[in-house]
Amino acid sequence: MLAGPVLRRLEPGRLVLWLVGSAPLELTLVLAPKAGTPRRLALDAGRCRVIRVGRHACVHLIDVALPEPLPQDTIIEYDLLVTQGDGKEAGIADWAPHLLHAGAARPNMVLCSRRDNILYGSCRKPHHPAPDGLARADALVAEHVERAEERPAMLMLCGDQVYADDVAGPMLAAVHALIRRLGLYGECLEGAVVADSEALYGHPASYYRRQELLPAFRSNDALRDRFFGGSEKPIFTTANAHNHLVTLAEVMAMYLLVWSPVPWQLVADAPAPALEPRHLERWRRESSVLAGFCRELPQAARLLAHVQTLMIFDDHDITDDWNLSAKWETTVYQHPFSRRIVGNALIAYMLCQGWGNCPDVFATALDELTALAATAAVDNRLDAPRQDALIQRLLSFRQWGFVVRTTPTIIVLDTRTRRWRNRRWPGHPSGLMDWESLTELQHELLDETAAVVVSPTPMFGVKLIEVVQRIATFAGLALTVDAENWMAHRGAASCMLNIFRHSRTPGNYVVLSGDVHYSFAYDVEVRDSDRTPHIWQITSSGIKNEFPRRLLDWLDRLNRWLYSPRSPLNWFTQRRDLALTPYLPDARQNGERVWNGAGIGQVWLDAQGRPVRIVQHNADGRPSTRFMAPEPGASPAAAIAQSLRKR
Repeated sequence: MLAGPVLRRLEPGRLVLWLVGSAPLELTLVLAPKAGTPRRLALDAGRCRVIRVGRHACVHLIDVALPEPLPQDTIIEYDLLVTQGDGKEAGIADWAPHLLHAGAARPNMVLCSRRDNILYGSCRKPHHPAPDGLARADALVAEHVERAEERPAMLMLCGDQVYADDVAGPMLAAVHALIRRLGLYGECLEGAVVADSEALYGHPASYYRRQELLPAFRSNDALRDRFFGGSEKPIFTTANAHNHLVTLAEVMAMYLLVWSPVPWQLVADAPAPALEPRHLERWRRESSVLAGFCRELPQAARLLAHVQTLMIFDDHDITDDWNLSAKWETTVYQHPFSRRIVGNALIAYMLCQGWGNCPDVFATALDELTALAATAAVDNRLDAPRQDALIQRLLSFRQWGFVVRTTPTIIVLDTRTRRWRNRRWPGHPSGLMDWESLTELQHELLDETAAVVVSPTPMFGVKLIEVVQRIATFAGLALTVDAENWMAHRGAASCMLNIFRHSRTPGNYVVLSGDVHYSFAYDVEVRDSDRTPHIWQITSSGIKNEFPRRLLDWLDRLNRWLYSPRSPLNWFTQRRDLALTPYLPDARQNGERVWNGAGIGQVWLDAQGRPVRIVQHNADGRPSTRFMAPEPGASPAAAIAQSLRKR
């Protein structure tokens, strides 16, 4: 077994799990509720779809419809028995003992009747020096592993689960070693400086110089002129493209390495590549950080085996600033090599993340992927036309977002592929969702009493930062400051506010977000409305990433000075129809409104879908930070929040 199991969409009558083995596995699922009769379910082809991605790598997509619903709000032990060549069965305790808590014989899950206890976060970069927030979340679960009522109902990962565009040198070496060990499929690379994946892996620029191989990276104008005849070509905008992943095999190997400790054991003896002297110190520094990441991987994997996990992409899952503007899209998708790079990351996302959120919508795409994988049986290389056809299907796919009909309803937004493009100024940022997708969002919200909306990028962020992004956009520097926020596009912002004002949409909204590498919580009122929806913007980021501390301190301080509740500058922002009151971190020392530090967020909701407790669990061992409700009188909405706190 290479990775998993990962618990994905869980319902009383349906279980969705993901795992990867070195060969197609004969599996039996065992379910053993604490108060109930154990069940054995053979995972035949109708319940487990196997997609081979290499000679020794098979993704198992387990989707089990249960004839009899499982009980809710109770501990349910489970096991995946592998039938071996001698006919004997081996369980998780045999092939993945790191997934078990102390004294346990099997992992377990809880199917919560309400989604009122949610772990959430985003931005997990393996080579960032901060500890891993998923390991911290595992410690939280371990404290209550036998108390179903204390267990989180789900883990919501809000984006940047992997960094395909920002890879450490030692991680890329592990990726290449794993590709060789597992025989992950190669591919041709049309329009690239190199002819195929094998040439890419062995190219002198493959480590710390990959920007020289990417189509029209900002700094490689000479290379563009040489290989593309000087015409305008796609631009990859990430500032850390030195080891940007390119092939499908590279991205698949990355997923295995960030979600499981087992692949690291397979590549432990892999030799380091030949490096230029100027890169040696960076390699040593990154190796030290990755060693710490690997030490915490068993805990992260154990968390994913015990808590239902839903996911949505942001940009780094694919590439930085993915679909930022209409101009970016036009240039990237018109060139075969850049389209292939984006498409490969999207295929891997579908297989490793997207499918588990809502399996039914991916049936056709998985059929095409299965047919594509079959083309590599002879020469271990994917058929290029079939691969490009699948990529084209995924680039036009419109069902990445999804809805979980529970209490409260959870709506996860795709803020990357269905953008409101600025046709007048194509280089300016697009709206995060277009008019049609926002209309669909409104339809999903009709007649709901409360909703949890997952938006990878905060709907309501730090005003000063949004103003800086707006100024940079007008100066033609949108890419420099990652000018991606809901208020950057007037049409999308107005449409969103009108949804909140609609008479048949919920009165209480909780918006969960990540992306920004710091954490905060806002109480939001919509002014001048016949009905006053109550909105809470709650952001936790990053899981293993942080904002530059000194810079954030200054931005936070300036934001408090310039955009206080009584500041006239508020009327010059897109949020003049909103009243925002911040929740304050209880560990603040100098009046901070935002909290900087890797970790994981957690929110508890009451029966009406209103947050009663908001906590950021710090990964570095510091006590958890609680965001305190505003003082009474700060705003009408704040008064409501304060009353809830006292209950």
